[in-house]
Amino acid sequence: MSSRVVLTYRDFEALPADGRRYELHDGELSVTAAPAPDHQHVLLELAVVLRAFVNERRLGKIFVSPIDCILSDVTVVEPDIVYLARDRLSAVSARGIEGPPTLAVEILSPSTAHMDRGVKLQLYARHRVPYYWIVDLDARAIEGYVLKGEAYELAARAEGAEPVSLPPFPDLRLDLFSLWA
Repeated sequence: MSSRVVLTYRDFEALPADGRRYELHDGELSVTAAPAPDHQHVLLELAVVLRAFVNERRLGKIFVSPIDCILSDVTVVEPDIVYLARDRLSAVSARGIEGPPTLAVEILSPSTAHMDRGVKLQLYARHRVPYYWIVDLDARAIEGYVLKGEAYELAARAEGAEPVSLPPFPDLRLDLFSLWA
């Protein structure tokens, strides 16, 4: 009988900088290839909109991957976009973000969709990330989840031509067509 090896942040730090995206999910290594161009395009467009909104209102900071979110010694993730509310800015360290961000955004790729909708959704909930967005490139939609108790509830699904607001930004009207263009 073989026992499972549990990796820690120290093991994670020793991984090579080889262009792959490494994460630790409860001590288990997850490796994905670099994202595709359409993924990166939407990431940039969404990050620019969020950054302008957050900076204008002095709400906190927006970060884009790669940045480590160290949720525990055995769970390190790299969301595509991270928002830290002003009251959470002390979580920023030389290593990355120590503890849960206010919002984690994952943009689905064919190779990561099952992970983002399954494992990472559960990890974010367990580590008390208050808000989670899933950006579905194929459906041209964004799902906004809010942590309620121990699990996420879908608060809003943005799609189509009508500008929409997603938590935690009730005053931000997202124009989805500008993201996909």
